[in-house]
Amino acid sequence: MPDIALLPTDYTALLTDIRQRVRHAQTRAVMAVNAELIRLYWEIGALIAERQKQEGWGAAVIPRLARDLHNELPEEKGFSERNINRMLAFHRAYPHLGQVPQAVAQTAAPEKGPQPVALFPPELLLSLPWGHHAELMAKVKDPATRQWYMQAAVQYGWSRNILMMQVETSAHLRQGRATSNFAARLPPPGSDMAQQTLKDPYIFDFLTLADTFQERELETGLVAHLEKFLLELGQGFAFVGRQYHLHLGGDDFYIDLLFYHLKLRCYVVIDLKRGAFKPEYAGKINFYCNVVDDRLRHASDAPTIGLILCQLPNRVLAEYALRGMDKPIGVSTFELTRALPADLQSSLPSIEAIEQALADEVGEEDA
Repeated sequence: MPDIALLPTDYTALLTDIRQRVRHAQTRAVMAVNAELIRLYWEIGALIAERQKQEGWGAAVIPRLARDLHNELPEEKGFSERNINRMLAFHRAYPHLGQVPQAVAQTAAPEKGPQPVALFPPELLLSLPWGHHAELMAKVKDPATRQWYMQAAVQYGWSRNILMMQVETSAHLRQGRATSNFAARLPPPGSDMAQQTLKDPYIFDFLTLADTFQERELETGLVAHLEKFLLELGQGFAFVGRQYHLHLGGDDFYIDLLFYHLKLRCYVVIDLKRGAFKPEYAGKINFYCNVVDDRLRHASDAPTIGLILCQLPNRVLAEYALRGMDKPIGVSTFELTRALPADLQSSLPSIEAIEQALADEVGEEDA
């Protein structure tokens, strides 16, 4: 083995460069294989749709086709009756995929979040794994909403399970909805990026807390489920500390939760509050942001952002309270349980009805 001292001075940089090139080549290869698979499935769907239109093929052909493909290609997966029906649905949902796309420069997804563009460009359709397409076709019917999730899945690298969790919690309705003073306190495009980073509400349905919980219990539960908490916060958040200690002017102060955001390149101070928003909360977190900027922020970091998480919203109070703050601050709410759809709520019995049914059942047994 050669002596390390005899290696060229730029050897480490060369090694790093080669390793990165290998990784990038592997990623491109995987993406190319995925794109070919998506094209193949679209073409199969197109062939079936054409036969149905021209020759009047009925639905009974697909089960037979699935069996024959299994016999002809026993080593190949993905040709079940259910999946062939998905291929047909995929072709009908995106008929333009078969057209040769015009030469358009492929640009990276915008940093500030998924943005509206022409519906379902071929580059986007070919970037998603088939499992993602299958779930989105089944569960997201609105075209614009489906495209939002497609873009987000590509931009943030969501797995299928995470994508479905985001769909179930209506992430498209929560992203960028926090009340904030970012437009007045941060220069563009940083203000837009920061706004899109925050949600309202945040859903912490992985916690099991009593109705009378204390703020410290909420904080403990979020840290105990840090992975799920980070997933709900969104991509880019790195945990720095809980009850982060600050000593100032002879007094001790403790930040509930301190994070660093890797994309925004700034610290994020989170203050947890049980109940409704109160104007004095803004002054407290503004103070924390000032201290973090003075004690922790590096010269290359962006200004520290404060995020107040409350149980109950009051946008009017929040907007007035934030006007006088010199630090960028957002106010969002959090929910400990996921709200049931209205149609499901109406179909469930009330507590009173359950109690009456139990009482009637006991009365019948006594009789």
